[in-house]
Amino acid sequence: METRVAIIGIIVENTDSVDALNDVLHEFGSYIIGRMGIPYAKKDVNIISVCLDAPLDVINRLSGKLGMIDGVSAKAVFSKV
Repeated sequence: METRVAIIGIIVENTDSVDALNDVLHEFGSYIIGRMGIPYAKKDVNIISVCLDAPLDVINRLSGKLGMIDGVSAKAVFSKV
């Protein structure tokens, strides 16, 4: 199956949702190349970037599941290759 490289940008505004967020990321762990999290205390948010190599439908499903978590926003950016 053809895969795409993508980055999902995640903003966490509700720290009570971190466990649910990590559960979803763990579910898709086999597609994750790496992730980086940055706490931004000034605005009381956490910023996470997740790099993936996965089929398009998997990336969209992950982004959608993340966006359904309370206090979490997620958007995907895709490579052309």
